[in-house]
Amino acid sequence: MTSLTLTDIRKSYGTVDVIHGVDLRIEPGELVVFVGPSGCGKSTLLRMIAGLEPISGGELRIGGQRMNERPASERGIAMVFQSYALYPHMSVRKNMSFGLETARMPRTEIDQRVQKAAEILQIVPLLDRKPKQLSGGQRQRVAIGRAIVRDPQVFLFDEPLSNLDAELRVQTRVEIAKLHADIGATMIYVTHDQVEAMTLADRIVVLRGGRIEQAGTPLEIYNRPANRFVAGFIGSPKMNFLETSISRRIGSDVALDLAGTQLVLRNGDAAALGVRPEHLKVGADRGTSLGQMTVTHVEQLGGQTIVHGRFPDQQPIVATLEGQNSVEAGDLLPLSADLAQCHVFDAEGRRAAALAA
Repeated sequence: MTSLTLTDIRKSYGTVDVIHGVDLRIEPGELVVFVGPSGCGKSTLLRMIAGLEPISGGELRIGGQRMNERPASERGIAMVFQSYALYPHMSVRKNMSFGLETARMPRTEIDQRVQKAAEILQIVPLLDRKPKQLSGGQRQRVAIGRAIVRDPQVFLFDEPLSNLDAELRVQTRVEIAKLHADIGATMIYVTHDQVEAMTLADRIVVLRGGRIEQAGTPLEIYNRPANRFVAGFIGSPKMNFLETSISRRIGSDVALDLAGTQLVLRNGDAAALGVRPEHLKVGADRGTSLGQMTVTHVEQLGGQTIVHGRFPDQQPIVATLEGQNSVEAGDLLPLSADLAQCHVFDAEGRRAAALAA
């Protein structure tokens, strides 16, 4: 296990800046997930750590040693790619052992490492097959096994599940979490899937436009998003953002109008009220009333009912109701929420002050 420290890390392609001064410390044994929309810089940042992209500015340290100028082969890192990157003409055993053979490791140790990794990943029966004889999930496990046998200081995963179907994604995600618990290695995992981020990470790093928007544990980011972008990116269905207007000021507090409902904001101004779909309740007496929605669409998921609708001022709203509910398009539902579970964002999208009933 080892630590990584990124200090003012920057990346430019000619005159185009894509990573803008990233500062981050990853502790030994920590599983950190980089998450963000396409083009946010998460894979570029990972490739810079791996030594596959040169660093334009700042400093990268792995285990306390500067790595900026070190080639990828000398960084103690193993990377698992989205495309598996297996040699099609080699057996699984050969794919896993090839890098060790190139490094002239003794045959006995190579065989021991391959066998141990195969047992961890439950791919012993596949060792003599070729990649074309394997399913997508099996190929991904071989790619992970090839990383394990190197006994690296740090594992890097670049969207490893994006080529798998939904069921295999869940299964392999669980296997990666178990692998981390079993071997305790430092891991950095890149994904655009916020569900993967929430379920795998010790800590999530949310990126946008080559900058860190927020870093914290999954529940810290879910419960206290730093800004409107983070609040909208983490959570499914995404957080509702309801535009408000100031109806009057009461000392340092302001009274907000939301579709005719009066709310009080302590010490500040606000542009939007954020409330997660699962925190909305049907019934005017189940918290602070937010108004009445007209149902436009219903998704019955068995264990949940996701209700889409609009308030009288035409602002869209989504509510997640537990269980199966007999709700139909055209129904009118009074909605309320516990203000302690709501979020307020100012005109710049930053998290603002607290609400009061």
